[in-house]
Amino acid sequence: MSNENEVKETKPGFLGRLFGRGAPEIAPVEPPPAETPAPITSEPPPAALAPAEPKQSWWKRLSSGLSRSSNAIGQGITDIFTKRKLDVTTLEDLEDVLVRADLGVTASQRISEAVGRGRYDREIDPAEVRAVLADEVERSLAPVALPLQIDWSKKPFIVLVVGVNGSGKTTTIGKIASKYRAEGRAVMLAAGDTFRAAAIEQLRIWGARIGADVIAREQGSDAASLAFDAVQAAKAEGADLLLIDTAGRLQNRAELMSELEKIVRVIKKIDSAAPHAVLLVLDATVGQNALNQVEIFARTAGVTGLVMTKLDGTARGGILVAIAEKYRMPVHFIGVGEGADDLEPFEARDFARAIAGLE
Repeated sequence: MSNENEVKETKPGFLGRLFGRGAPEIAPVEPPPAETPAPITSEPPPAALAPAEPKQSWWKRLSSGLSRSSNAIGQGITDIFTKRKLDVTTLEDLEDVLVRADLGVTASQRISEAVGRGRYDREIDPAEVRAVLADEVERSLAPVALPLQIDWSKKPFIVLVVGVNGSGKTTTIGKIASKYRAEGRAVMLAAGDTFRAAAIEQLRIWGARIGADVIAREQGSDAASLAFDAVQAAKAEGADLLLIDTAGRLQNRAELMSELEKIVRVIKKIDSAAPHAVLLVLDATVGQNALNQVEIFARTAGVTGLVMTKLDGTARGGILVAIAEKYRMPVHFIGVGEGADDLEPFEARDFARAIAGLE
């Protein structure tokens, strides 16, 4: 019987033979040991992702997660409109509050105009202003609040996940994979973040926990070659869904973005229509920098949809509104915490009411 710590010898894939590298190891699906050491990583390990008991509803988690944003906006509205008549100055002050919350100039101006419509020269209850805010934010977000559409006739449906360092890509992959495994889908994961040993181990733990094969190589391996072999393996195994992790890369590093382009090209050598979806994971705490990330990753990797994480860690949750206004790109999921259930399909009305501080 072989030792479980041995590296399994496998036949090299096409690019592996071309570049002289061994084929990736397919991690067997085994239940995790009783005590799995937590990987050293900037992202929370899956071991910490179990939902707290008693379990809160998604609305409670969403409104709580967005409380920093809603409190900052709500306090600004209260300060402006308490015992003051509406005039040009109050509307300018409101616009400033919304811009500071990163809703963007376009949305902030439109919201201020909506508040002022028919209300000049009279006192307005702050609750009325928050209601108008919620309506206008929902109007901005409704066109982009679209679920991730998976064509299950494509076997596998290939999803490439991209983003900068620390945005939460690996954790997001685990959460998405967990959702589809719960539906009975055959899911395969590819540890394409070959720069971080912790990311590879983190994906292995996810795979063991949810019952998904993991395609992995040693740290420092060629990511494009791994992606190529992962697609081949997913096809051979009849997987329904293949989620490919990638190394975090700054959008202003040309050489790293070129490597991402190479991964896309290599995947297309097997399936010209793939990747079928490219998800950009955005960290809400970076504020306006998220706008630059959307533009550059869309140009480099052909981003088809967004996942916004860490909305609970910032008072600038309005950045999602600014992104929607500028790029009109689908938003599939949002995350407001580190729990396994803290990543959910994006709903415009829920988000709008939560950021406006409405019950």
